Amino acid sequence: MKKSAIAAAMILAVISSTGAFAEAATGTIASIDKKGDSITLSDGKTFVLPEGIEAETLKVGEKVVVTYSTKAGKLAASSIKPAK
Repeated sequence: MKKSAIAAAMILAVISSTGAFAEAATGTIASIDKKGDSITLSDGKTFVLPEGIEAETLKVGEKVVVTYSTKAGKLAASSIKPAK
C-alpha cells in the first residue's frame, strides 16, 4: 500500500510539472507562415496553429490574444482572438 501511494505521488508531481497549463499572450501579428501554419508576433514569439484556425483568416498588423501551451518545445496556439 505504501509503495503505491509513493508511486501515485511521483506520477502526480511529474504531471503537474510538465507545463500543460494554458497561457495567453497579447501582441501584434508580425508575420504569417501559411505553409508552416504558424504566426509570429512582434515580440518574436512564434505560435503553431491548430486544425481549425486557418492562417488565411489572420492579417499582419492585427492585434490578437493567443491562448497557447508548450508542446515538444514549441508554442502551440489553442485559440486566437482579436485583442480589445
